[in-house]
Amino acid sequence: MQNRPKPSFNGGNRGNRNPNFRREQQQEHRTNRMIRVPEVRLVGDNVEVGVYKTEDALRMAEEQALDLVEISPNAAPPVCRIIDYNKFLYEKKKKEKEMKANAHKSEVKEIRFTPNTDDHDFDFKAKHAEKFLKDGNKVKTYVQFKGRAIMFKERGELILLKFAERLAEVGGLEGMPTMEGKRMIAIFAPKTAKKKDKQPKENKEPKEPKEPKEPRVAESKPEEGAQ
Repeated sequence: MQNRPKPSFNGGNRGNRNPNFRREQQQEHRTNRMIRVPEVRLVGDNVEVGVYKTEDALRMAEEQALDLVEISPNAAPPVCRIIDYNKFLYEKKKKEKEMKANAHKSEVKEIRFTPNTDDHDFDFKAKHAEKFLKDGNKVKTYVQFKGRAIMFKERGELILLKFAERLAEVGGLEGMPTMEGKRMIAIFAPKTAKKKDKQPKENKEPKEPKEPKEPRVAESKPEEGAQ
């Protein structure tokens, strides 16, 4: 029986692979000779912004001893910068880290009351709620009723409305208090900071109207020879 050659899953072109293929897959952006489009749009401080032939852009990058980095591959034509690629990656990661640190995840903070909450406890919890709202968080406030205290729903509603009045400058009610089981609940959302209104300029005292000046009459010079 004749032995058939085993099928090759490598396509028989193992030696003709593109040496940049693996590197291109590993890199986040295409750079230099990996950019195979006919023309690109250059941006940045070290170039005159505009559309260039890719070969010209590569030459400009080489003259500056930098890399041609493709930053917007889906644009037409793709947008590139001439910059050191390692520096570009460092700045990009640094910016992403700063954005992540500045991003605030809104949370829902809970504050509990009872129908018999005294003024001291009320003020203490109000200060906490003000801080939560100023930090951009929502505040879920509820009055817990136990046993026969459920008969005093009106008292719980008064506490929550009084709380809303106290927090009016930093947060607003998303809706009127509602009953859920043995809890009366009210949710407060933070108010967006408003720009301070400019102080109106002081009204200046009106100036007294000036008296109209009399028109000057041109003096006629005597004619020569007149006596």
